[in-house]
Amino acid sequence: MTFQDLDLAGTYSYADYLKWTFDERIELIKGKIFSMSAPARQHQRISGKIFNRIYNFLGEDSPCHVYEAPFDVRLTPLKSNTKEDKIHTVVQPDICVICDLAKLDDRGCIGSPDLIIEILSPGNSRKEMKEKYEIYEENGVKEYWLVEPAEKAIFVYVLNEKGKYIGLQPASQGDMIKSSVMQGFEASVTAIFKD
Repeated sequence: MTFQDLDLAGTYSYADYLKWTFDERIELIKGKIFSMSAPARQHQRISGKIFNRIYNFLGEDSPCHVYEAPFDVRLTPLKSNTKEDKIHTVVQPDICVICDLAKLDDRGCIGSPDLIIEILSPGNSRKEMKEKYEIYEENGVKEYWLVEPAEKAIFVYVLNEKGKYIGLQPASQGDMIKSSVMQGFEASVTAIFKD
């Protein structure tokens, strides 16, 4: 099967996803296919800077691990079935931090990472800002960062006790970005966006 053979209006599961061998990168969001383009240089540079800072902060002995795309995260609504044919959301966040290592297997992560970071690119902002915001919230991702290169700002959303995201004050040039998931972590926003 090729990517062109897929019915883009169809609904698919992780079991289907595992059978596909084409080169195109895709994500499944609630069973719907979203194609992914290769990230631009600026996107990759920002991703690398954030990943390196988190990796160095966590160190080798941390109970949390950090991963960068491509890395499959299979999301299931809280307390849902985790069988392959029942999973309808598979995303590849730019960066994610997982502190419950039982969620990791050779295919990636099954269940919600503690922190997900997505970097906006032209053409993907609607997906990141609407669809992914909603699925990350309903799946219990504790902290979600949206990195906006054009504005040189990072928007942080933290899950409250009712399971809803609360937006914190955006971090921009001159600010330090901090994390509630990784206590003690902070990084210079100016340094992250510096060319």
